[in-house]
Amino acid sequence: MLKTDKNVIHEDVEEKTIKTKYHIYFWMTYFLFNVIRWGSYFNDYWYSFRSNLVEFPLHLVIVYFNINYLIPNYLLKKKYTMYVTFLLLSLGVHYVVRSGLNYWLITENIWPEAQGENAPFGLNHIIAVVLGELYVLALTFSIKISVDFILERNKTQQLTALQYKTELQYLKAQIQPHFFFNTLNNLYALTIQKSSKASDVVVKLSEFMQYIIYDASKKKVSLIQEIQYIDNYIELENIRYGNQIKTEINIVGCIDDVLVTPLLFLPFVENAFKHGFKDTGEMSLLVSFEVYNDTLIFVSENSYGKEASSNSKNGIGIKNVERRLQLLYNENYELIVSNDNNLYKITLKIPTT
Repeated sequence: MLKTDKNVIHEDVEEKTIKTKYHIYFWMTYFLFNVIRWGSYFNDYWYSFRSNLVEFPLHLVIVYFNINYLIPNYLLKKKYTMYVTFLLLSLGVHYVVRSGLNYWLITENIWPEAQGENAPFGLNHIIAVVLGELYVLALTFSIKISVDFILERNKTQQLTALQYKTELQYLKAQIQPHFFFNTLNNLYALTIQKSSKASDVVVKLSEFMQYIIYDASKKKVSLIQEIQYIDNYIELENIRYGNQIKTEINIVGCIDDVLVTPLLFLPFVENAFKHGFKDTGEMSLLVSFEVYNDTLIFVSENSYGKEASSNSKNGIGIKNVERRLQLLYNENYELIVSNDNNLYKITLKIPTT
């Protein structure tokens, strides 16, 4: 059974909205900015601090009422008339409460920046206060939309990566039961024959299980490990078929620091054994790994009979690897399959960086 990463999912849930600490940072910055701005304008920082202290909670109320109630329930549902109506009512209540508190608690001159005979609670004062509040609403709404967009984009990217990871785990899991099924069949046949080779198969099989449990679950393993794994597989098949197989593994270039995805090459080798013996009873297999200019070139070349020629591309293994290559490397790989003169050849080129 495949397991999803609960921590990743939990983190996604936590990041659906802006964290509380960032709300606090924003409003502290906004409050300080307004105090300094109007304090320098009136040359009276004490008055600016007191008036902003009165107005600040009202900003919070109308901003969060707009973001958390009006926008989700009316604007996003395309109930524009209802949204505008409730917004104007909210601004009206905000104006009355704000101006009244300033008048009763701070100063009767609640519009000191006005010139001429523009009296408080008049039309011009109402327009000035409402426009100022609309500025705050527009600013906070823009920040909210921008942050939500970024969080949603990150969430989508994380879910896509998780989906790819889950699919890769599923594809890898398809290989393992198929391989162990074949190996156990081989072991069963040897035990029926009471062959002394059965003990060798058990040892090799235990090495496989160790690789699967501790190494194949990793994102990357060393190419040396992967080659050893393939070599073990070939040795098991040699035990089964004896002198009917001629195998060779070639390594060209420095592979010491090369990392690869586990179980990426084995299906090609397994496919050679699966189809190479049909109607011939013997097979030759050449496997090579070459590192050249930051590229790993893998080649699997085996002989096959006529009956196998139409089936050598089929089965879970090859399709499985092709899908994994698409997920891992997108278009940054090259897979060439050819079958000429009873010789089936696969050439795979992948980056080493």
